Amino acid sequence: MPHVRFTQLLCFAVLVAILAASTAQAHHGWAWATDEEFEITGTIQSMRLGNPHGEVTIDVDGEAWVVEVGQPWRNDRVGLSKEVLSVGREMTVHGHRSAKEGERLVKAERIVIDGESYDLYPGRDS
Repeated sequence: MPHVRFTQLLCFAVLVAILAASTAQAHHGWAWATDEEFEITGTIQSMRLGNPHGEVTIDVDGEAWVVEVGQPWRNDRVGLSKEVLSVGREMTVHGHRSAKEGERLVKAERIVIDGESYDLYPGRDS
């Protein structure tokens, strides 16, 4: 009987791990965003870089939009720093917006600031 109990517990643990991983992927992956390409331009109001990904708030015609940028390693790789994302700069975001009606949230694939392009996801088929 102990062998059966162990097998049941192991199966339960695997199921919990799979569910936890799929929930994390749904938030931190692309599942929450639309498939359509989206572009928006605004002025940087605030910025937070760090894990699990950075966020930049931009003002677009008086509305605050949150832009998800990459993880710290991805931002570093393309040169997207605190200095580049400084408050007051104009930023154009190419990516995918939230599929949730009315939510002003964009996952950036590419950002353009002062004519400089920062390609966060090179080669991604969108």
